Amino acid sequence: MTRFEQRRRLLRTALLSPISAPLFAPLFAPLAARGKSPHGTQPPPIPAAQIDDAIAQLDPLVTAQMTRTGVPGLAVAVVRDARTVYEKGFGTRQVGSGQPVDADTVFQLASLSKPIGASVVARQVGLGSVTWDTTVRAHLPWFTLSDPDVSNEVTIADLYAHRSGLPDHAGDRLEDLGYGQTEILQRLRYLPLHPFRNVYFYTNFGLTAAAESVAAAAGTDWASLSEQAIYRPLGMSRTSSRYADFASRANRAAGHVKTGDRWVLGPGTRPDAQAPAGGVSASVNDMAKWLAMMLGLGMFNGRRIVDAAALNAAISAQMQTSPPGNGRPAGHYGYGFNVGTTAAGRASYSHSGAFALGAATNFVAVPSTGVAIVVLTNGYPIGVPETITAQFFDLVQFGSIQRDWAALYAAALLPMLKPEGSLVGARPPAAPLPARALSTYIGTYHNDYYGPLQVSEQNGALALAIGPVPTILPLTHWDGDVFTFSLVNENAAPGTISKASFLSDRVTLEYYDEAGLGTFVR
Repeated sequence: MTRFEQRRRLLRTALLSPISAPLFAPLFAPLAARGKSPHGTQPPPIPAAQIDDAIAQLDPLVTAQMTRTGVPGLAVAVVRDARTVYEKGFGTRQVGSGQPVDADTVFQLASLSKPIGASVVARQVGLGSVTWDTTVRAHLPWFTLSDPDVSNEVTIADLYAHRSGLPDHAGDRLEDLGYGQTEILQRLRYLPLHPFRNVYFYTNFGLTAAAESVAAAAGTDWASLSEQAIYRPLGMSRTSSRYADFASRANRAAGHVKTGDRWVLGPGTRPDAQAPAGGVSASVNDMAKWLAMMLGLGMFNGRRIVDAAALNAAISAQMQTSPPGNGRPAGHYGYGFNVGTTAAGRASYSHSGAFALGAATNFVAVPSTGVAIVVLTNGYPIGVPETITAQFFDLVQFGSIQRDWAALYAAALLPMLKPEGSLVGARPPAAPLPARALSTYIGTYHNDYYGPLQVSEQNGALALAIGPVPTILPLTHWDGDVFTFSLVNENAAPGTISKASFLSDRVTLEYYDEAGLGTFVR
C-alpha cells in the first residue's frame, strides 16, 4: 500500500482519509482519550437500547455483505465498556475445505499491525526505554536516509506519523523482490525525500525502521518485544508478529483473490520484513482484548498495561493526511492510527489493513460510546470490513444506516485491483521497428536501489533476472528497443505490464521507476 502509483494512492484515500467515510475524519489532538467532540463539548449519551439494537443487527449485516460479495470467510468482535459482547465467525477458512471460521480463527491483519505495534511502542515509552521523540539512530545507528540532516533528526514519532519525507510505500517493491528487512532499510538511503515533517506519505518500511529502533533499545527483536509488551499481558495467545507462527496455526484463514466471479486461494503474503507494519496475525477474540485495553487507555482487567499519556499521543492527531473540502474536515494520522470524528461529531480512531493477495481488515473505536468493533476477512480488499464497521456505527449513533457504504467503499477500492503500466490495454504496433541483435542487450546492469539486473537470452528471447533470489521475467518485443514483461505480486495486480526500454548501456524498467530509480546501467 506510492505517490507514483495511482491505485495505491486511491487505496490510501479510501482507507486512511475521510473522503468516503466520516468515521475516518480528523480530530483535534487531545480529544481522542477524553471522547469529546472537536469543539470541546461532551457528546450526549447514546441510549443503551440503541447500542443493544446495533449489536443485535450484526448477524444480518454480515450475512448481507457475504451474500453480496461472496467473500469466503470473516470474523467480527465488538467490545463494549471493556467487555467482549459479540464475537463470531462466518463462512469458511478456505474455499472448498468445509472448515468454518470461528472467533478463534487466526487472520493476517496486514496494516492493522501498525496500531497494534504503536501500542507496543507506547508501552516502551511509558517504561522510559524510549520516547516518541527519540531519534531512530539513537538505537539503530546505521539507519540512513538520503539527507544527512534528516537521518540525524528523524524520530520514532516522525516515522509512525508518516512525515519523514520518504515517498509513499518506500521499499515495498524491494520486499516483493525478496529482499530481507535489513537490506530494505539500508536501501532506503537511495530514495529522494520530500520535505521533512511537511508532507504525509504512508510507508511500511519507514514505520518498520522506527519499530526496530524501539526493539533494539529493549535489547530484543520486534516479535519478542510485542509478545512481552502486549500479547502475553493481554492473554492474546493466538497473536504473533511472525509469519511462521501464523503458518503453523491449525485454525487459520487462508487468503483469497477473485478470478472472474470466483474466489480462489491466493498465493499468500509473507510479511516478516515489514512485521511491525503488516506482519501481525490474530483472531477476533484476541483483537477484542486489545480493543478493551485501548478503550481503557492502557488499562485491562484492572491492570495498567500501557501508560495512558503515551497511548493518548498515538491516538491524537499528529499529521494532516488530506485537506478539508467538499463539506468534510481535514484528515489526520496519529502514531499508527487514523484519528477523526464521526458524522455525529464523536472522536474516533481506526485503521484498515489490506493485502492484494488476500486480506482485508478494519477496526473502529469511538471512545465516547464505549464501543469498538473489529472485522477480519480472508478476501482481498473490496470494502467488506469497512462497510460492516461503518454500518454498525451508524446504527450505534443514529439508530439507522445513513449511507450506502458498500457502494462507496467498492468504488473507492476498485482502482487498487487494476493493473499498472502505460501499455495496459494498448495494441501492439502494427509495424514495429525491429529489435537489434539480442546479444546487444545481454549483460549485467547495475542499480544501487534494486541491485543487479541480469539480461540473458533464453530460447531465442530475452529474459530479466532481478532480486536476491532472482525473479525471472521473460521479455516480449514491442517496438525497436522497447520490450515488455508482466508480473503479479502484492503490488502488481494481474494484467500489469511494464516496459523495458533499452538505450545504449542502460535499460529503464517502467514498473520499477516509480521513484525515478528504475534505470539500470550496464
